[in-house]
Amino acid sequence: MNRPESSEYDAYYERYVSLVTDEDIIAALEKQPAELKDLFANVPEDRGTFAYEEGKWTLKEVLSHLIDGERIFGYRVLRISRGDETPTEGFEQDGYIENSNANNRCFAELLEEFELQRRSNVLLIKNLSDDGTRRMGTASGLVISVRGLVYIMAGHVRHHLSILNDRYLVK
Repeated sequence: MNRPESSEYDAYYERYVSLVTDEDIIAALEKQPAELKDLFANVPEDRGTFAYEEGKWTLKEVLSHLIDGERIFGYRVLRISRGDETPTEGFEQDGYIENSNANNRCFAELLEEFELQRRSNVLLIKNLSDDGTRRMGTASGLVISVRGLVYIMAGHVRHHLSILNDRYLVK
């Protein structure tokens, strides 16, 4: 799958797309569950409710957010790639986190759920036609291509990996 043109997504999403420099987007997507597992391998369970600042998400809430994002991006990829022209709504990420019950879950379960969602999405993406990856649709009121969504998926995780490393898991 070729990298999306900047006309295939809103300028806001450049913050994610720009983080994906890999030639092989599928390989980049496939590596990310292991990257998350490695990052959390030595984090004690009781650290899961740590937030680096008042009002910020906890470690477990960040993982839950990545799972929510994965589901929603995957749903958008499915809809648009199949030619469904019905616009998809945005989602209020803070409301989703408030209702996620993330802090009562263990890291292993959250990481497994992300991995399963990602594996499912990778299978979907691998089997899209070239035409399917270039299809345009509307999500959150913005025009976007399937391949734009795929690059945003990878960049979104990289964005949060950076935040986790810089603000949560500083040694």
